[in-house]
Amino acid sequence: MFKGLKQVSLARNTWPHVYGKVRIAGTMCLFLEGALRDMTGNNSSDSVRIDVALVNHLVAEQFPQFADLPIKPVDLSGWDNRTFHLGDAMSVRLPSAARYKAQVENEQRWLPKIAPYLPLPIPIPLALGQPSDAYPWHWSINHWLDGESAALERIGDLNQFVSDVAEFLAALQGVDADGAPKPGKDNFYRGGALSIYDNETRDAIGALEDEVDSAVATAIWESALAASWHEAPVWIHGDVAAGNLLVHRGRLCAVIDFGQLAVGDPACDMVIAWTLLTSASREVLQHALSVDEATWARGRGWALWKAMIIRARQVGTNAVEPEIARRVIDKLFEDYENRVR
Repeated sequence: MFKGLKQVSLARNTWPHVYGKVRIAGTMCLFLEGALRDMTGNNSSDSVRIDVALVNHLVAEQFPQFADLPIKPVDLSGWDNRTFHLGDAMSVRLPSAARYKAQVENEQRWLPKIAPYLPLPIPIPLALGQPSDAYPWHWSINHWLDGESAALERIGDLNQFVSDVAEFLAALQGVDADGAPKPGKDNFYRGGALSIYDNETRDAIGALEDEVDSAVATAIWESALAASWHEAPVWIHGDVAAGNLLVHRGRLCAVIDFGQLAVGDPACDMVIAWTLLTSASREVLQHALSVDEATWARGRGWALWKAMIIRARQVGTNAVEPEIARRVIDKLFEDYENRVR
């Protein structure tokens, strides 16, 4: 299947990870939590080693009132940030590299402002850690949010879950966006124009021409590029993934990880439609949010970009992520072909 696969050079990017009590179930969720690592497969030179010893040191040094609380890593930490339990009611979140450091200050500033307008709990910063000799960037202590990562087997009523997601996103989009951060390199252009990823997406399509229908992939991508956003910018989460949607007793109970938070085009928040939802529940999401076909096409483009570059970078390996990416590609093809018939 992979004979003649072309080598492709792709930009770094990541999918941020957890604050809450998260255990990933099902391979689709692994894709949603899977990061696009440094393209060499190693940590970037601007990264640092973050472990329990470091977190203990930082907490004791800067917040001695918490020094006696136990610290342990979460079950599944992230790539952009490392997250640790701090006692029973708090978490510590530290950027893993310089390119993610702006996320902390963004969350510190904006999450307390938008939280009162949202129908579900989100992480609220309790304290801001300062750079030091031991660790070079700001870091956060946040409220702990209980729940497990969304997975089809954990969701009691999928249509109800989708309605809850839609209600949350609609509320987020309705919050006053005056002075809010715009898309850019700090949030990997979520909410911005898809054209920023045009070259690498087309490279990935070319690299996979022996296993996917490159004509359909190109048509999906070009339809997304052609469907521009002309409305006023709205708040976007930037990474509405299964691992960032927490469930309890089958219901959506919290939304976490706002590292990509910005105002712009909400299409990027539609990606969950192809990475978690079924065909029928995708329709529920589109209807509940009154998503027009142009925005849906751009959302499909964001999902295609992510899935194609993961598949192109890791195809032929034993990694789980490229296989899940392939399933996402199949969902995207099915959705596109059903709509253009």
